[in-house]
Amino acid sequence: MIARELRVTEKDAPIAVSPKMREVLQSADDVSGASTTVLLLGESGTGKEVLARYIHRRSSRALGPWVAVNCAAIPAELLESELFGHERGAFTGAIDRHAGRLEQAHKGTLLLDEISEMPLALQAKLLRVLQEREIDRVGGLKPVPVDVRIIATSNRDLEQMVANGQFRTDLYYRLNVFPIELPPLRDRPDDIPALAEHLMNEIACDRDVPRLSERALEVLKEQRFPGNVRELRNVLERALVRCHGAVLDGTDLQLRTVMLARVPQEVSPPTFGDGFFSAGAPIDLAHLERLAITEALRRVSGNRTHAAKMLGIGLRTLRNKLREYREANISVEPITLSDRQDLPSQVSSPVSLEQARKSHSNRTQEEAS
Repeated sequence: MIARELRVTEKDAPIAVSPKMREVLQSADDVSGASTTVLLLGESGTGKEVLARYIHRRSSRALGPWVAVNCAAIPAELLESELFGHERGAFTGAIDRHAGRLEQAHKGTLLLDEISEMPLALQAKLLRVLQEREIDRVGGLKPVPVDVRIIATSNRDLEQMVANGQFRTDLYYRLNVFPIELPPLRDRPDDIPALAEHLMNEIACDRDVPRLSERALEVLKEQRFPGNVRELRNVLERALVRCHGAVLDGTDLQLRTVMLARVPQEVSPPTFGDGFFSAGAPIDLAHLERLAITEALRRVSGNRTHAAKMLGIGLRTLRNKLREYREANISVEPITLSDRQDLPSQVSSPVSLEQARKSHSNRTQEEAS
C-alpha cells in the first residue's frame, strides 16, 4: 500500500515514501492485527504518536477507546491515580471513585507516551498489568480485570537506562515485544515533499495553499531538522503566515528558517604528541569523553545536532550523556578553565572565561526567545 493511498484511506496516516518509512509502515501493518505490546522508539517529533494511532485504527480494537497518557507531563505523585484510578477516601480529596486511564482503555488501546519518565515504583505496578491483565486501584481491596493493548513510546535509550538502573529490566522486556524505531527526518528526505504538502494543507485550513517551488523543496531536503516533523511543521507555518502569493519559493523559506543553518565543515583533528595533557591531568575515559563533548559543544555554539555529528555519535546518545551529567551536577557548557588546561593547545581556542560566559548567556537568551 503506497503512502498516497494511505493518506486517502487513513486520516493522519504516516507518510511513507522513503524505503525506511515503508519498512516502518509494514511493521505497523504486521502488528496491528494482533494485541501484542508495541514499543515505538525514535527522536522527539518523528511521529511516534501518529504511528500509534495508525496501529490502533487498523486493529480489531479500532471501535474501542483510544486513551493516551504522557508520562512526562503528569507529576509522579499524581501519575499512579491517573493510571490506575482510586477508591473513594483513598487519600485527601478522593471524594468519589475514579476510573484510571487503564480502565478507561478497556477493550481498546492505551498509549504510554515517554514511558522512560515513569517512576520505578509505578513501573512495578505496570508490570503486573502486563503480566496479569488486572489493576489495583489506589485504596482498592481487590484487583480489577482489564483488557487493554499497551503501546509505549520513548525518545531515550531504554537499554542504557536499564544498564544504569533507571528502568526495570523485567518491564523493559515486557514492553520490548515488538519494537519499531522511527528514523529521524534527516534520514528520510524523500518523505519531505509529501510531508510538506500534507502539513501545509493541515495548517492552511480553508485558505488556498501555495505551491512549493522546486528550489523550496531542495532547500527543505538539505536541512537536518533536529526537531524532525514537528520542526518542519513550524518552518512551513512561519512561511505560510507571510506568504501571500501562489508559490512559496526557496528564498522565502530561507528567510524564515534561521535555526536551520547548515552543519559546519568538519574540523581536522589535532596531531597528538608529547605533552598532550598537562602533568597530573586525569586521563580516564569518562573524563576524556566529557572533555570531547564539552569542546564539541563550544565549537558549534551549543548546537547539539552539530556537536553529535562532530563527535560521530547519535543525537540520542549525546542527549543521554548530557542528561547523565545534569543528574550528577556536572556542567559541560561553557567549558571551565580547569577543563581547558586538560585540552591540547591545538584544540583550545583563545577564548576567555568571561567571553565563554557571555556567549553562553546570549545563547540562553536566544533559546528563551
